Amino acid sequence: MKFAAALALAGAMAVDAAVLGERAAYAVKGKPEGFATGTTGGGSAACVVPSSTAQLKTWLADNVARCIVLDKEFNFKGSEGSVTENGCRPASNKCPGKGGQDAINKASWCTNGNAGAGVTTIKVTYDKAGVAGLTVGSNKSIIGVGSKGVLRGKGLRIANGAKNVIIQNIHITELNPQYIWGGDAITLDGTDLVWIDHNKFSLIGRQMIVLGNGASNRVTISNNEFDGVTSWSATCDGRHYWAIYLTGSSDLVTMKGNYIHHTSGRSPKTGGNSLIHAVNNYWYANSGHAFDNGAGANVIAEGNVFQNVVTPLLENKGQFFGGPSTAANAVCAANLGHTCVTNSFGSSGTLGGTNTGFLAKFKGKSVASVSAASTAPSTKAGVGKI
Repeated sequence: MKFAAALALAGAMAVDAAVLGERAAYAVKGKPEGFATGTTGGGSAACVVPSSTAQLKTWLADNVARCIVLDKEFNFKGSEGSVTENGCRPASNKCPGKGGQDAINKASWCTNGNAGAGVTTIKVTYDKAGVAGLTVGSNKSIIGVGSKGVLRGKGLRIANGAKNVIIQNIHITELNPQYIWGGDAITLDGTDLVWIDHNKFSLIGRQMIVLGNGASNRVTISNNEFDGVTSWSATCDGRHYWAIYLTGSSDLVTMKGNYIHHTSGRSPKTGGNSLIHAVNNYWYANSGHAFDNGAGANVIAEGNVFQNVVTPLLENKGQFFGGPSTAANAVCAANLGHTCVTNSFGSSGTLGGTNTGFLAKFKGKSVASVSAASTAPSTKAGVGKI
């Protein structure tokens, strides 16, 4: 009996040791390029695995430096109840009941003119958890295991001075996708040093990533999959319109190696005097526009691929540089440290954008490296690929 007990104890200790060893192996992979260079997240904090949605919520929001590991799905759907109230059928929903997207009346969107002419008031019922993201404090690394780390029904919000955050290898999905204003996957507003890497976003009601009006400062968005395939489309074509919104105050944003597919607009919408470097991304099957460059934004797009994108650049009310030339090469080299790389187009419209005066704003900053345009992001971006 003593021998059997000793064997059982040894076996349990071996299992515990294996688990501890596996958890010790959890770590952020790689380092951020571009503007968020130097982001450390939880730093050397031991990685911990939350056992419940409640524990995850607490660890994300506290003031302790943490490495938080998602090794399973954390489902927040239904956790805060549902709401039935007046919303609207916006002018954009020309296929009600057949794949259109209605709207929640957040920020009086349905009644302040943004929903368009001929808007109809309707009752909407939505999951309350989806409309407000989980609060994330400073000095956090949030990492997924393989393709197991899923946040369902709730996104993340980094705001009000929180900074130094890494979000890597998780899938955020099902935020009231049937409704405009149904929820944002990742919200940044009043932060600094955020690295968003190798994640997947799907079935989101509104923005997959949104940088609000407050300063988000230095941000790198890299190797993510923005999956716009949906059954509720603002453009009635199975593609998500509200994808990436970069209109913060004087933000520095690097977008590198992302795979952005089956969207129909705002991929990204830029503005707010942001400085944006979009490099080596792959846009695919966009039925509307990729870039919509608003007043104040300064955008360099190089080494990207636009495949089956109807309108790569909808309008340019700011500053936009979308293609090198003999005259521009010297300006690129002087301010970015490399000669700018040509974008590639297949069955797509043209990009345009020849402004170069703003390139001097990049000088002395952490600028991401660039390689020749390639469709590689389609196979390297997203969860389970690091």
